[in-house]
Amino acid sequence: MIPLVLVHGFMGGSAQWQHQIPAFSAGREVFAVDLPGFGARNRSPAVTSVNGFAEDVLAGLDAAGIGQFDLLGHSMGGMIVQQMIRLEPRRVNRLVLYGTGPRGRLPGRFETIAESKARAESEGIQASARRISATWFEDREAAAEYPACAEIAERTGLLAFQGGLTAMDAWDGADWLKDIAAPTLILWGDGDRTYQWAQVEELWRKIPDARLAVVPGCAHAVHLEKPGIFSQLVLDFLGNDTSQPGRRSR
Repeated sequence: MIPLVLVHGFMGGSAQWQHQIPAFSAGREVFAVDLPGFGARNRSPAVTSVNGFAEDVLAGLDAAGIGQFDLLGHSMGGMIVQQMIRLEPRRVNRLVLYGTGPRGRLPGRFETIAESKARAESEGIQASARRISATWFEDREAAAEYPACAEIAERTGLLAFQGGLTAMDAWDGADWLKDIAAPTLILWGDGDRTYQWAQVEELWRKIPDARLAVVPGCAHAVHLEKPGIFSQLVLDFLGNDTSQPGRRSR
């Protein structure tokens, strides 16, 4: 089976896919990315453009000898994978855009990108990481998976935090949606505080071969709030071919 590439979102890391890796790697190789400045690569230099992140992931896939692949991106990672398919359209077999949108300015977000930048400077990165990651859950700090998610978010340095927000704020992929030829699944939690329905609907209506899955009672972290449902939706979309299983992270 074709490899599956997982691209996490802002202040995330490959460790956030712990519930999905066992299911996703049954019969296929899974390549779970750590973006520069985040997760296990939190000491790498900060990147300030979505295109820079996309080129970094593609370079990692080249180094790993991965040619064609299925591709899943969450949040900022969803913007990155849209840019990846723009750069290398023939390499992407199937695409999952999860909790994301085509516009990086994030209209309707729980706070503006400028506010997030200013608060990180004033209150410190750890406080900002915990505050923002709480918004990703329907039950906020009371969610069972919140502590582990917040711990990953706290690894983010200030330069990577500011760089990621700068990258998102400057990116707009709406004009390119019509050119996405890969079959695409749009997956969204109906309580998402970061990406509003208008963004999700734009993906669904403008990508030619798009399917939509809305999971009720979740916010921005469906894969942590309802991991079984999330994994089944993705696996059903990707199909059930078999080859050599495994997992790599970077």
